[in-house]
Amino acid sequence: MAKRVLVLSGASSVGKGAIRDLLLEDKDLDLRFVVSITTRPKKENEVDGEKYYFVDYKYFAKAVKEKALYEYTEFNGYYYGTLKSEIDFWLKQDKAILVEVEAAGVGPLKLNIPEAVCFFVVPTSMEELEQLIHEKYNDDAASEHLRLNKAKMEMEIAPLFNNQITNDSPERAYQEIKEITLREWAKLED
Repeated sequence: MAKRVLVLSGASSVGKGAIRDLLLEDKDLDLRFVVSITTRPKKENEVDGEKYYFVDYKYFAKAVKEKALYEYTEFNGYYYGTLKSEIDFWLKQDKAILVEVEAAGVGPLKLNIPEAVCFFVVPTSMEELEQLIHEKYNDDAASEHLRLNKAKMEMEIAPLFNNQITNDSPERAYQEIKEITLREWAKLED
């Protein structure tokens, strides 16, 4: 049974969400989304169990201690992680999955699931990314500064990825990711 795993990462605020949604809607890929856990508070428009399971620090620390996470990271005082049980559940059912993680989380995932096809989404330019972050967080200077610094650090990691996808258009980026993924998954079947 081939493990069909697509890992999506990229710089902060680069537009991964729009690409992720297009990938999840694609019937050819037939992806299941792996829900992450986080200690950050749930925003007003979020639903627990949709993109994140919202947990307390005690639960998260227990998951780390029990090695129940493939990867985890901290940002702005909150923790984010990918539960092994979430990935294993879908793979045992022979389902293709999409895992969305921070750039630092790709390494541990790839060590545990070497056949995972990993993508790093980059902006057309650093100036464009700075503008996107400014527009998204312009009412919160501290968040804007944190996101900008995070994005710059993530862009330093981008060259380590075999598959860098420029998000000049979410539809075009999605199509490129789909083509590469299907080609790589076909190799697993051989």
